[in-house]
Amino acid sequence: MAQQGKGHPRHYYEHAYLGSAHDRNARRTWIVMILNALAMVVEIATGWITGSMALLADGFHMATDAGALAVAAIAYAYARRHVHNARFTFGTGKVGDLAAFASAIILGLAAIGIAVEAVLRLIYPLTVRYDEAIIVAILGLVVNVGSAMLLMKDGGHVHGPGHGHSHSHAHDDHDHGHDHNHAHSHDHAPGVAGQDNNLRAAYLHLVADAVTSAMAIIALVAARMTGWVWLDAVTGLAGAILIARWSVMLMRDSAAVLLDTADDALLEAIRAKAERTGATIADLHVWRIGPEAHAAILSVPGGDAQAVRTALSDISGLEHVTVECR
Repeated sequence: MAQQGKGHPRHYYEHAYLGSAHDRNARRTWIVMILNALAMVVEIATGWITGSMALLADGFHMATDAGALAVAAIAYAYARRHVHNARFTFGTGKVGDLAAFASAIILGLAAIGIAVEAVLRLIYPLTVRYDEAIIVAILGLVVNVGSAMLLMKDGGHVHGPGHGHSHSHAHDDHDHGHDHNHAHSHDHAPGVAGQDNNLRAAYLHLVADAVTSAMAIIALVAARMTGWVWLDAVTGLAGAILIARWSVMLMRDSAAVLLDTADDALLEAIRAKAERTGATIADLHVWRIGPEAHAAILSVPGGDAQAVRTALSDISGLEHVTVECR
């Protein structure tokens, strides 16, 4: 009977499918979270004192940033802590996608809150102290841009390291017509791309906040020059719409991973390589199990399991393959 809890039984293969930059991304996420929390306090306080809707919108969105970044940081820590827990039979590589989905919800709620406040300010306009608001908005923009640059240094999309080597662990069960392959490949064959949605969620929060900060600055300067106080509220509403779009996009992409969808190009690459061995695919399942890893189950009645496994071994990121021949 399989062992429960932490650690794998000796006959289990390693199921560590965390991204290659997992620990680096975790450290940067914690740093950025602290920076944003400090900037959040300053912006909300100043926005309240000066009466700037755009600045309040930016500050409250920074609050959601700090919360979302905390979720991302905790997800990184949880995934690392339980990476060897046998209960996670496909590893903890998708914990980040769950956190990304939660961040998308937070982002959406922030957009709703900003939109409601903006509409109220259009109906009941307040006097804005422009000079103070503009200064703090600029500081907020600097924090947002700096945080985003720090978080996404060395590239926002997480790709496997190109070390030019590969190794695999295979278990063949010919009596039952199954071939289980656990391959760790770094040759970058076409068909598989890796992306850390947890890091991407944190980055989207920061980018959305940077955009709203920039919009706040423009609105405040324009309103100060023209006397059109409503520009501030309109800008807050426009920022809410933009944030909502980011939320929907992030929710869609992270949900796709959680629901085990597969990229059409990857499906076609697997299908083509398997059929070149003369096998006929009766059933095919492909899903993502980590930022840089996918798993696949193929049913090829009467086919050669070893030949199919060998044909698929050069697809980078296809880490866990089961071939059924019955």
